[in-house]
Amino acid sequence: MSRATTAHRAPPPNQAEITLARSSAQRLGSLVRRSEPLRVRVIDRGQEAPIELPAVAIDLLLDILGAMAAGQGVTIIPENAELTTVQAAGVLNVSRPFLIKLLEDNAIPHRKVGKHRRVRMEDVMAYKARIDRDREAVLDALVADAQEQGMGY
Repeated sequence: MSRATTAHRAPPPNQAEITLARSSAQRLGSLVRRSEPLRVRVIDRGQEAPIELPAVAIDLLLDILGAMAAGQGVTIIPENAELTTVQAAGVLNVSRPFLIKLLEDNAIPHRKVGKHRRVRMEDVMAYKARIDRDREAVLDALVADAQEQGMGY
């Protein structure tokens, strides 16, 4: 499997990595011009190579550095990746049995490979976006109701 189609997980960083991520994010962030590629020079072991990075890759790198600076581990999963039920449950932060119920209720599309279910990452993220929108709408309604009743919110 190529690196572009596999998940990559980095555990939570140690203190030296947190410090390096924080300073790298600050320095890189000051150079970024939105929607424009960034040209950098990489110098390592006496070799130097110019590299042009797409703006979208820079945004992703800044997100990764920000998470690391906050002491968080990072997992990158391509949108076209197929996840196991354990992986999909982890992305949604739900139990595997709860995810299986969602799949059986057709809340999230999936396919079967033998006895095993596979879920596309983009379908998991679409479900997450949908429930986040629904949750936000419910909260907005609760706030509006509380304001109408003069509850001070």
